[in-house]
Amino acid sequence: MIKRLITVFSILIISVGCASSQQLPKLGIASSLKNDSVLYQSGFKVIGETVGNMLSPKLSNEQFLEAVASLKAAQCQVYMCNSFFPGEMKIVGDKVDEQAVLTFADTVFSRASKAGIPAIVLGSGSARRLPEGYDVKKATEDFILLSKKLAALAGKYKVKIFLEALNSTETNFITTLTQAAHIVRGVNHPNFKLNADIYHMLKENESPQSIVDAGKIIEYCEIAEKDERTYPGFKGDDFVPYLKALKKINYKGYIFIEGRWDDLKKEAPLAKAYMEAQLKTAYR
Repeated sequence: MIKRLITVFSILIISVGCASSQQLPKLGIASSLKNDSVLYQSGFKVIGETVGNMLSPKLSNEQFLEAVASLKAAQCQVYMCNSFFPGEMKIVGDKVDEQAVLTFADTVFSRASKAGIPAIVLGSGSARRLPEGYDVKKATEDFILLSKKLAALAGKYKVKIFLEALNSTETNFITTLTQAAHIVRGVNHPNFKLNADIYHMLKENESPQSIVDAGKIIEYCEIAEKDERTYPGFKGDDFVPYLKALKKINYKGYIFIEGRWDDLKKEAPLAKAYMEAQLKTAYR
């Protein structure tokens, strides 16, 4: 009897220890590398820049090398670049120049590899806006085919693409996580995965269940408050139901804050503390 009680007590101690040491998702922030020092002092170790500032073919080789030098001098790591395609370069619809798109992407991925940036977020709302009345089924099928080619290019350079659903005020194609998940599954490539952006989900009133349904194809996450894309904690939005959904799929990747700031130096530490508290509540 005593041995049995000791065994049960030992199991309880191990269980409590595992729960208390459970790994939480790591926090990052989408912001200019110019804010590196402020963000590092605020406790952030990873940030996200833009393709236009760091990797775009529009940058000369000299400008790109200057960007790489600034990366090496930074205290924070640049994990991802967003704003992939410029608005005038259509990636879906009846005006897609596929060769131009792939040539552009090849340079971006090549430069990302050279700069040590492992991920590119594919949102690009204007580039993927469909013409009025365009067949959404055809657009989806065509976009999956193009994305397969983009994924193969990304794989060549060991870079990952994270497809992002954008809310319907920003684009009219792929406006829910469920739609984005369908495309990621259609592409079916290890270098083409899903970005669960909780801000866009909130704007579209999309349930946390969509995160659970997407499961392991989610490898990246972004977040901001619903009404005005304010930083977490500004109004006090409750993200816990969405974070619990991430816990349910055993998500341990990055959650990047991509919000609006008035005073970054003051507000970044507040946002970090707020998110840490929400994560502890959700993952406990």
